[in-house]
Amino acid sequence: KMRVHFHRFMHRVHDELKKLKNTSNPLNVVADIFKSETDINFFDEFFVQDITDAMLLGGLMEALFERGIVLVATSNIVPDELYRNGLQRARFLPAIELVKANTEIVNVDSGVDYRLRTLEQAEIFHSPLDKQADDNLFEYFDKLSPEPGVLDKEIEIEGRMIKTRKVSDCIAMFEFSELCETARSQVDYMEISRLYNTVILSNVKSLGQANDDAARRFIALVDEFYERHVTLIISAEKPITELYSEGNLNFEFKRCISRLQEMQSLEYLAKEHLA
Repeated sequence: KMRVHFHRFMHRVHDELKKLKNTSNPLNVVADIFKSETDINFFDEFFVQDITDAMLLGGLMEALFERGIVLVATSNIVPDELYRNGLQRARFLPAIELVKANTEIVNVDSGVDYRLRTLEQAEIFHSPLDKQADDNLFEYFDKLSPEPGVLDKEIEIEGRMIKTRKVSDCIAMFEFSELCETARSQVDYMEISRLYNTVILSNVKSLGQANDDAARRFIALVDEFYERHVTLIISAEKPITELYSEGNLNFEFKRCISRLQEMQSLEYLAKEHLA
């Protein structure tokens, strides 16, 4: 059995297709690769937004089902609503029909969103930095992650390795210094926000003119996470409104504070992650 976040699965599909540029029927080859690894594909968060993914899925699903691969998936959306209002959706409809023909659709909605309930009870922004802050972060990770996760694992983002404190398929925990005090760019934050629906950022320092480079990266990180509806849980040296002292980024950081405050609201936390 292969259990994987759907968008991580599609990321791998694109990587495999790049290696098969001059191959005829590359989707069949990709399906053969998956068949050699598993007979059951378990997708977490089956949600289609990207037009490239949508155009590939019909042929890919057909090839996977032809090889007897069983599909198990969780989704907040019934198959008929997938990729609704997407570009060239008519070309995606065969994929929907394949899913409906080869799977049994089961509604397991209990009326309770357990992830949202956990987040309601969580301290999304913890200050000051103390042992309780760190304990809370690891506790929230364990409650929100569908699997145990791995400590101190390095992950590859845009061709470079980034160390995590803990990571699972859909949640990653990083040190502030790792993401904002090293040579990271907006592209890195875009990729992280695409891969993970929840990011836990520990030990955010007081920011100001003395470390404006780190502040700029932090602003860029918040912007990208906000746009993709990433849940951001933070432990910081100072409260949100005191996080940035006088410096060159006063105006930009006021907007960042506003976003951080909105990202703690139930309305924001209930939004679908845009992978």
